[in-house]
Amino acid sequence: MKRPFFTQSLLAIALSASLGLGAVATAFAADQYVPLPTYRVGPYASSGTLWWAGTLDYFRYINEVEGGINGVKINYEEFETEWSPDRTVEVYERVKKGKNGSPLAFFFTHSTPASYALIEKAAADKIPLIDPAGGRTESTDGTVFPYAFPLLFNYYSQASTGINFIAQKEGGFDKLKGKKIVTVYHDSAYGRETQAAIKLLAEKYGFENIQIPVADPGNEQSPQWRRVREIKPDWVFLRTWGVSTPVAIKTAARFGIPVDHIIGDVWAGSEADVIPAGAAAKGYQALAPYPGGASFDVHQRLKKHILDAGKSDLKDKKFFGSVYYNIGLVNAALAVEALRTGYQKFGNRPLNGEEGRWAFEHLVIDNARLKTIGFTGLLQPIQITAKDHEGGGAARIQQWDGKQWQLKTDWIQADRDTLRPLIEAKANAYAKEKGITRRDLSKEQ
Repeated sequence: MKRPFFTQSLLAIALSASLGLGAVATAFAADQYVPLPTYRVGPYASSGTLWWAGTLDYFRYINEVEGGINGVKINYEEFETEWSPDRTVEVYERVKKGKNGSPLAFFFTHSTPASYALIEKAAADKIPLIDPAGGRTESTDGTVFPYAFPLLFNYYSQASTGINFIAQKEGGFDKLKGKKIVTVYHDSAYGRETQAAIKLLAEKYGFENIQIPVADPGNEQSPQWRRVREIKPDWVFLRTWGVSTPVAIKTAARFGIPVDHIIGDVWAGSEADVIPAGAAAKGYQALAPYPGGASFDVHQRLKKHILDAGKSDLKDKKFFGSVYYNIGLVNAALAVEALRTGYQKFGNRPLNGEEGRWAFEHLVIDNARLKTIGFTGLLQPIQITAKDHEGGGAARIQQWDGKQWQLKTDWIQADRDTLRPLIEAKANAYAKEKGITRRDLSKEQ
């Protein structure tokens, strides 16, 4: 018979004392180990530095102000990867067994290429991969991908939300017929991820779908935007990343493309994307599942207990509430609330990967919970199930006024009913290729 956790803990401490190790050697066993594959140096450091500051500040707040999650503290540890998928895989291999008595409940990839590289390994190891607003889109289908979670806002939802916003601006979906919508995209797995969804939506609504790639890193884009000018599109969907985004905005302005008819996706809508573009970025709009701003309740709590106390990881305080800082906050909150869900079922002790999967598949953050944790308006309501590993599928639209982001809409929901068959078809193809049998959820229940 399995002993209750507190009994196991007492026995472990007693054993440690008998071996001369002392209670200190087992102190971390009550903490949940969370490794973080960060990127504070390299080509994406400008975003990574802020992102991880938000994550660490929130984890520190949970540990020091709230006393942990139901009393369980987070033992977080950074590993510099420079956003290299190979290095992230190396980190995963180093940490997958856990640390200091704590197993691994989940692994943040924070990188679509890394999520692709690890998806089979993690499934074999039964460790959930968590990649909010990223990852492999078909892993939304948890019956084929039980250990992969593109939480919050997958790439198909990003495409659909952008089209839904354009429809709002044009006066209805019927007004999309005959419109020209160009997607300028980073020529990578990330950049190409929305193509199938936009193709489907173009067939449904009758707009012309034009795709124009930009090779990494995207320092020169004159040929692409010259072509955009020749096409004379009604709207441009910008799916770039890193330096290619401000270059795109400046080059578009040089070729006379109206910036207020360019919509950036999630990874092309931060201060790091618009400030370097200068005056050319004023009026630029972007999808915002992670809105910018420091007026949300959670920011007031962090300012009082973390920033003003000199405990923040944020080196330049003017970026408090920036988009990437807020990404870090939201992603940390998703992890905390999932762990809290798991502790309510399994007890207040570190979770393993299978328990972590259960926790994420039962994660519910409704409006009441958002208010309690201070994330109203910053995080959308979300409900994850074994069948649906996304759970949100919405974004707000923010616009750059030359100094800061201004929210222009409430949450705009993606057309998930239209997208789901496409997701399932891709999941079926993957299952067939890999010889995977879909989970029978009725048996699990």
